[in-house]
Amino acid sequence: CSLARLKNSADVIAVLVIDRIAAKNQKQAVEMVATRRQSAGGARAASPARRAKSPARKPAARAKSPARKPRKQQAPIEFEFGGPLGALATTVFLPLVVIALAVACDDDFCVGYNTLSEFRVPSNLVTIKAFGVVLGWLAFQALLYVALPGDRVQGAPLPGSTKRLDYVLNGHAAFWCSIVAVALADHYRWIDISTLYDDFVPLAVASCILSLLLSIALYVASFRPAKPLLAKPGNTGIRIYDFFMGRELNPRISNFDLKYFCELRPGLIGWVCLNLGALAKQREVSTSMLLVNIFQLQYVWDALYFERSILTTMDITTDGFGFMLAFGDLSWVPFTYSLQARYLASYDAQLSTLSLVVITLLHFTGYVVFRGANSQKDSFRRDPQTAIDRGTTYLQTKRGTKLITSGFWGAARKVNYTGDWLMGLSWCLLCGFGSPIPYFYATYFLVLLIHRAL
Repeated sequence: CSLARLKNSADVIAVLVIDRIAAKNQKQAVEMVATRRQSAGGARAASPARRAKSPARKPAARAKSPARKPRKQQAPIEFEFGGPLGALATTVFLPLVVIALAVACDDDFCVGYNTLSEFRVPSNLVTIKAFGVVLGWLAFQALLYVALPGDRVQGAPLPGSTKRLDYVLNGHAAFWCSIVAVALADHYRWIDISTLYDDFVPLAVASCILSLLLSIALYVASFRPAKPLLAKPGNTGIRIYDFFMGRELNPRISNFDLKYFCELRPGLIGWVCLNLGALAKQREVSTSMLLVNIFQLQYVWDALYFERSILTTMDITTDGFGFMLAFGDLSWVPFTYSLQARYLASYDAQLSTLSLVVITLLHFTGYVVFRGANSQKDSFRRDPQTAIDRGTTYLQTKRGTKLITSGFWGAARKVNYTGDWLMGLSWCLLCGFGSPIPYFYATYFLVLLIHRAL
């Protein structure tokens, strides 16, 4: 309100100044005419009247100019993650969390409720070997992305147009090729998969650094002369915020979609490999370790088997590819989601048979809800009319979006998140209650899902 009053006051002052100048010009004009009339003997008596009207018209015209050209008011920016300061804090803080969790849970030390004072930073945080492993893994996944056959489909329409990008669905094939390749390499002693457990900390550090470098390259490339399609959330003009959210919507090298590639392949499949490394490290494989590997392998398999569903998510259709997604896909997912297997490699929870049965039922209950709700949502997004004809009901929102109100979605607003979290909780429960570290996933995921549901 004070800004509006200040603006109105400025307009009034401008009009008064213009009128004052006009009056002064009018007085000078009258005096000039009077002087000429005296010298010319009144030959042009009508001229002063015409000249006297001219200044009176000019101030009126000038006085209206501020009203004709009002200042354009820009719509306020809707920030996420606490705005620019939150983006800066998250960019700095989250890599430290990944590294701290990796350090806090190894074969020599795993943070318990009474041992936080014993926390020590290892000396081998950065190694050339770790960078080579991460880069080699990315190159291997990129080769599978390009070489493996798959169905070619179109994604959702790009914002503001009817154009659609093409995608090749070969993630499921890449998943099995990766698992078989790693298993064969370990069997023939070309690699020792248990070293993934031994080098977990430097691998996490290397992944965080490479994610940061990729994010910087993506941000710089978004300013190229070709003017790529920008993502609305990451196009605010505030550098750190745009860097975090992602400025370019679909960065591509020819037909190689960088965001789509990173979304499911290197991080998710890498997560399974880290779990297998922990399993190989455990001398006598416990039931909890076996179940964690099975449950999480099923979770990753599901994501890649239903790869097409990712094309209708916000990550692909709305969010740009910046630090948030690059770090999340390549560092956060594999190195925080694998903490349960890492913990169990050294600490067997020794759960009872009844506990294991209940946890297994919890996992598969969550999976049924998760998969059923996501399949229903994806079908509705891809072909809403067919879904409506089959009895799907929905609620039209003020923003123009449609919320499903039948099936799984008739039970809860974000029912897919409920199923997702139940699965995550079951993984944590397999570790018992000897340490808070394995429960980081369930705690963090609950906070994230509550944020998304609001």
